[in-house]
Amino acid sequence: MSQILIVEDETRLAAFLQKGLRKSGYVTSVAEDGEKAVEQASSKEFDLMVLDLGLPIKDGFTVLRELRSKGKKFPIIVVTARSDDQDKAKAIYYGADDYLRKPFRFQDLLTLVEENLLLVKN
Repeated sequence: MSQILIVEDETRLAAFLQKGLRKSGYVTSVAEDGEKAVEQASSKEFDLMVLDLGLPIKDGFTVLRELRSKGKKFPIIVVTARSDDQDKAKAIYYGADDYLRKPFRFQDLLTLVEENLLLVKN
């Protein structure tokens, strides 16, 4: 079973994502701020991360930079309310594998999760 780290400070959205991903057969953990995300991703093995950009303590861009500089290669899907194309370009530049704007359909996120995990296995 694939391990997914959900990094989201909105409690209700984090619970929604966790419920949907678990129902789809994934094992999930949640980090509610950027600092905890870096700590968890550095101390446990994850297959994928779902990352919000607007986080307390360390924003999503900082999380991306720190994890990639530490050699973490697992796919990172950014899920954010930010609609600026420059934010998307910046996230991709810092190491995001995919970018999904809120609000989104859960099925769209699930498709990105499955595609990214399949790419890693091949």
